[in-house]
Parts: sequence; C-alpha cells; structure tokens
Amino acid sequence: MLDTGETGVQKEKTQEEMRALYETSMKSLQDGNILKGKILNINGDTVIVDVGLKSEGKISINEFISKSGEQRVQAGDAVEVMIVGREREFGLLLLSKQRVDFIRTWQKINKSFEEGTHVDGDIVSEVKGGFSVDIGVNAFLPISQVDIKPVKNASSFVGRHLRFKVIKVNQRKGNVIVSRRTFMEEERDKKKSEFWKNTKKDQVLYGFVRNITDYGVFIDLGGVDGFLYLNEITWGRITHPKEYLRVGDEVKVKVLEADAEKEKVSVSIKQLKPDPWLKVEERYPIEEKVKGKIVGIVDYGVFVELEQGVEGLLHISEMSWDRRIKNPGKIVKKGEWIELVVLGIDKEKKRISLGLKQLLPDPWDELAQEYPVGSIIEGKVKNITDFGMFIGIGNGIDGLVHMSEVSWSRRKKAVSDTYKKGAMLEALVINIDKGQKKFSLSIKQLNEDPWTGLTSRYHVGDIADGYITSLTDFGIFVEIENGIEGLIHISEVDEAKGKHPSEFFKIDDKVRAMVLNIDERNKRIGLSIKAIKKIEDDRTMETYTREEGSLSTLGDFFEQAIKKDNAETTENPGE
Repeated sequence: MLDTGETGVQKEKTQEEMRALYETSMKSLQDGNILKGKILNINGDTVIVDVGLKSEGKISINEFISKSGEQRVQAGDAVEVMIVGREREFGLLLLSKQRVDFIRTWQKINKSFEEGTHVDGDIVSEVKGGFSVDIGVNAFLPISQVDIKPVKNASSFVGRHLRFKVIKVNQRKGNVIVSRRTFMEEERDKKKSEFWKNTKKDQVLYGFVRNITDYGVFIDLGGVDGFLYLNEITWGRITHPKEYLRVGDEVKVKVLEADAEKEKVSVSIKQLKPDPWLKVEERYPIEEKVKGKIVGIVDYGVFVELEQGVEGLLHISEMSWDRRIKNPGKIVKKGEWIELVVLGIDKEKKRISLGLKQLLPDPWDELAQEYPVGSIIEGKVKNITDFGMFIGIGNGIDGLVHMSEVSWSRRKKAVSDTYKKGAMLEALVINIDKGQKKFSLSIKQLNEDPWTGLTSRYHVGDIADGYITSLTDFGIFVEIENGIEGLIHISEVDEAKGKHPSEFFKIDDKVRAMVLNIDERNKRIGLSIKAIKKIEDDRTMETYTREEGSLSTLGDFFEQAIKKDNAETTENPGE
C-alpha cells in the first residue's frame, strides 16, 4: 500500500475505517458509493475525475504514486473510485481510489481462499518465524511454507515477486496467511499428471540439471525427475558427470524407460546420436593413417580417442621398434595429438588396435644390408643372462651371443666372470631372423676352431693335462685345451669300478690322462687315466729291477722290499 507518512495508530485506524467502508459499501453498493470514472485532467497534486454525475470528483495525486515513486495516472484513464465526501466551496465530490483498491484486494483474497486460486505478492521482509508479504495487504508467510525443500538462505527470498496460495483468512482482524509451498506442490502434481499421461519411451524431452552425483545426474523434466546414468551422458570416455554438465544446465534427452507405477524415468543424452561404432570400419580402414588424442596411459600402452565414443589401443609393443621400451609415458603425453596406423578392428568387442612404429623406418629392413652374415660388428654389452649376453648395435636392436657361442671351451664358467655390462666387444654375425626379430652373434667364431689341426698337436700316447667339465655314468669329460674336450671312459679309470665317477672326482678338478685315439673329423678324442698309472707302475718295477739286479723273481723283489722297510724301522725306532 502507499506510504502516506501516517503513524502506526493512524494507519490502523485508517484500515479499520476502510474495512467499515467496505462492509457499508458492500451493503449499499446499489446506492452508488463505488463508481466508475474517467480521468479528465491533473492539476498539480489533484486528479479530476468524471464519475457521470452532475458534479465531478477529485482525488489526491498521492493515491496514484507507486511504491517506487512513479506516477501512474494520465488523462483518459479509467478508474474505479469511492465517494468519501463533498467539497463545500466548489461542490466537488471527494473520491478515493485506494479505498476501492482495498475492497477489491480483500474480495480477491477471499475468492482465492474459497476457490483455491493463487495470488501474487512481494516478499517484503523477514519477520519472526517467516516473512511479511505484500499481496495488497500485509500477509504472513511461515518459513515452513516457503519452499518444498528446506530453506538454507532465508534472506535470498526478500524482494522476490512470487505466487502463493491463501491458506488462512481473518478479515475482521486483517490477518492473512499464505503458502508458496502449497502452490508449488499443486503445480508439481499437475505437471506429474501431465507428464505420465504424455511421456513415452524414445520420446525426446528438455529438462534442467537438478542434482549431480558420482554415478549420474537427476534431470528435472517438469514435475518429474529423470535419471541420467554416467554411461548415458556421452559415447566417449567420462569419469564424472561434472566433466560435461553443471547444475542448472538445460539439456535435451531421450527417454529410455518410463515406469508410471514406480515413478521412475531413465534418460540418455548419448543416444540422441547414433552409436559411432556402427560404421567404424568404413571410417577407419585397416592400414590407414589416423589422428587421435591421448586420453589414457597405462603400463601396457596408450588409449587414443579417434572421435567421441571411439577409442583405440596403442600397445607398448607397437610404439617403437625398440623392444626395451617399458614406460609409454616416456614416448607420449596425455592430451597430445598423434598420427597412427590402424592395425585391426574388433567391432563386436569395440576394440581398435593402433600402431606408431609402423610410421617409422623398420631398422630390421636395413640390418641385413648393414650387417650381413659373416660380418663383424662392434657393440656394447647391454645385458648378461644365464643363457648368454646381449650386445647393442643401435636403433633398438640387440644381438644375442648365446652361451654356446661365447667360447669354444665347454667348461661351466659364468659369462659374467669374463664379461661385464657396458664393455665394448666384437662379434661375428651368424644369423638374422627378421620375422622373429632375432639377431644372433658369436664371439668364439672370431677364432679358428681349435679342432682344426688337432692331430698335428696331439698324438696317441701323449700325456695331456686338463679340467673336468662333466661327470656321467659312462665316463668323464675333460677339456685339455680351450675348446678341445676328450672322454675318459669309465673303463679307463681304475678307482671307478662299479661306482659313479662323482665319488672320486668333481667338476673343474685337474687330471692327467693319456691320449688313446683321435678323430679330428668327428671331434672326438679318447683319454685314459689307467694307462698312465700302468706306465708309472711299469717304471717303478724297472727302477727296482735296476737297483736290485740280483733279484730274479717277483718274490725276491717283495722280500727285499720288506727287509728294507724293517731296516728303516730299526734305525728310527721312535717314528
């Protein structure tokens, strides 16, 4: 209402007078207390009104000034007024527009209460327990009736123009209680009813994002919330809905399921577009070059987004010709765009295999030309294993020197005892297998096969020293020089009769043996320990025979040996 500067007592008195006038006018409306008129002109602070009687009327301009101070009246306007008196000097009728507005306001409030229609009003201020609302008269809005959900910030409602339902009226006392919540609930129920009546599967709707969770989004579809699951937001990669949506966003969705009984609706954004995998083979032919964005890096490779909803895997084995690459993150970075080659497509499993190294020269293509079989290479020892060692020659290629190709020797010595990681070595190229990516090298073949010319170095009957390399049931293998291994058959070892050689010998023991036979072609040489022992025994007999020339029999030899032993015992009794 217009603030005329009246005190609280005066205002209350004025309201009581207006209510009394309202009741009187309602009884005598037929008598013309409330009239319809037309603004003739405005003279200063007075508005002249033609009410169709002999005498014109006048109204204070203050009754036409809004709360914001704006004058809302001009000549020709229609106006409804109440006669409140007559001017004595000129006989003009004294009129009031506000008193008619007051009456009409209460009529509207009563009608709204009786019929359940809404009223509009402005929330003026916070008061104890709620708000003061201007709906033409001051009404009370309890805090519990402001919204469907609990109010967190009450001050945010002050100054807002909203709609309400009148839930209680006492015109005599001038009390009115309104509810916004009731109005909202009724509107919501209407919208729900319309929604379930009209909504069907596959229908396209518009809504607003109401709430976001880790697993999906609640969409306000107009009285009903539809749920948008995380995996229905996009065909592409997504870890949280906030990557694509914000509360309040307007979205277009497709209804996947609408269950009126359970009041559940599931919707989708991504299904407004066709599945990108349907024609993926047409867009990404095998062996074609494509561009993609790195969206994920794992230990075994890289995930590349070719388009929204279509990702391929660049396996670590397809990133470089260098097999030693163990960390994909050292080659590419997340968010980077790269060019790749399509290697394969599994449409059913929605998988695309991609390659990067295929865009680079294959070092194996040039290997045979640069290092043909029989050539000598020089490289650094990259790794030493139980089965040999790897020598790097660059371009991510390592050659393997197998244990059997390190030395002609067959003694079981560890490669690490002779060679160290990082050392530079020369080796002979003995094989290149591009398909299996194998590059075989040899160190021992840089030297001549020690079996060549063996018969010029060893003859039957020669005595040779060597080291035991192997012990078997049938004999002992002995290396008599680097790469030359001979066999002492079990029958050529006196001590081993009926027993295993391991009971008398061990690997790397040094032994002396006689050469019995040589087969250079088949790389075999027979040795004997027993033959040496026999020779030594024969030589001992010859020595004794020369020293004791009078001995003619073996019995005489033993008798003489016993006497000699007794004599030594007599000379040294304390021993």
